[in-house]
Amino acid sequence: MKQVIVPTLCDFYKIAHRAMYPEGTEVVYSTWTPRTSRIKGVDNVVAFGTQAFIKEYLLDVFQEHFFNRPKADVIAEYKRLIKATLGDPNPETKHLEDLHDLGYLPLSIKALPEGTIVPTRVPTLTIQNTDPRFFWLTNFIESLASCELWQPSTSATLAIEYKRMMDEFALATHPEAVAFTIFQGHDFSMRGMSSLRSAILSGMGHLVAGFAGTDTIPAISAAEYYYNANVEKELVGTSVPATEHSIQCAYGDDAKYLKRMLSEVHPSGIVSIVSDGYDFWDVITRVIPSLKKEIIARKGGPVGDKVVIRPDSGDPVLIVCGDPSAPVGTPEYKGAIECLYEIFGGTESATGYKVLDSHIGLIYGDAITLKRAEEIMSRLEAKGFASTNVVFGIGSYTYQYNTRDTFGYALKSTLCVIDGIEKQIFKNPKTDDGTKKSQKGRVAVLKDGDSYMVRDGLSLDDVIKGDMLREVFRNGTLLIDENFSDIRARIQAHIK
Repeated sequence: MKQVIVPTLCDFYKIAHRAMYPEGTEVVYSTWTPRTSRIKGVDNVVAFGTQAFIKEYLLDVFQEHFFNRPKADVIAEYKRLIKATLGDPNPETKHLEDLHDLGYLPLSIKALPEGTIVPTRVPTLTIQNTDPRFFWLTNFIESLASCELWQPSTSATLAIEYKRMMDEFALATHPEAVAFTIFQGHDFSMRGMSSLRSAILSGMGHLVAGFAGTDTIPAISAAEYYYNANVEKELVGTSVPATEHSIQCAYGDDAKYLKRMLSEVHPSGIVSIVSDGYDFWDVITRVIPSLKKEIIARKGGPVGDKVVIRPDSGDPVLIVCGDPSAPVGTPEYKGAIECLYEIFGGTESATGYKVLDSHIGLIYGDAITLKRAEEIMSRLEAKGFASTNVVFGIGSYTYQYNTRDTFGYALKSTLCVIDGIEKQIFKNPKTDDGTKKSQKGRVAVLKDGDSYMVRDGLSLDDVIKGDMLREVFRNGTLLIDENFSDIRARIQAHIK
């Protein structure tokens, strides 16, 4: 953020909006709402990311790069850019100078408690200005808020669906190991995200949903910074040593490669071994059996002694569960889990499903989606294997293949005050299917049992008992500073 010009943290059209509002405008009030779902069967979203947004931008960035800098420097940078890009020879800056003189952002933000899971069309955040001079600020912030808030919520929502699914299959096929599901979904997405910031926001969403497995280290640090987590006192996120293809292929000999990994480099503890650099089925049927004694004899480290085999190409469902179209009896026909069970054996769960010997496991992290994960666990169940025999690397194929429109998020104005008179405003395009229809007036979110109700059409002064929207930011101050563990607990209470 070293080159940021704070007054231009917006879409270009926001620059002109201040002068376009009706004369006498004093207040602009807007709501942040997931309006629809493009994912079949996922009709509820989790409120998450507000506190991170406030701390990073409304506090840190605005303070360091706007309020703490000389006013003349900030204004000069703004003028230079606007002159060159919009062709305005004398850009208006008094509103920015007045804001700098004020020394804080005159905004009030109300939000649902983070971790609350609500149906689409329920607003999760509202924002309004607190000083009539800065009515324009509410929707100036829209661009920044919109691009920062949708992804942590979207990724957390998807992660919750994975966690819910894994819990259900574990309860059916391996109930005594249901606690293992916190490690069954592992975040592999960092390298495929659009930016480090994107990886952090999405990675926190994965973790807050109840998973502890992640390879996105910055998401753990972010959970500490934005949400008061502490890796020394709680399990925020964790991983294991793992090889990659450059290592496997550098050996050019899979037997030599695996033997050194297991006997010299990682003789104890969990280690993940990528195994498809050349011939995955050869590794499974020839190399792994030749090392069975070494694998079974491994000394357990502080986190266990499991060797985790990682295929990484082909159709995930067929690789893990078997290909019915392959010749009967071949490894391809049986699938990786059945092959490993034939080599190492295992135990039987309380509900009668096969569980691999504790020294061996499998992780698959290429092109995993909710649908594929469900199909894999369903097919394992049908074959008599517990769903917990496989760990899923959930990567950018899940977390990057989304947009703001995945859940139709939008920050839209629903009320303004002009010359002291409230005016309820809304959009309801005739050319739309109803998705873009907004609330009107001030809104409140009420809960009745497990159901949520939105009351709109309210006045700014209306007192609504039980409104779940609580003020979290006012006039440059964070009013509620939640802990990561509490948000996690709130989500778990919702999904159980």
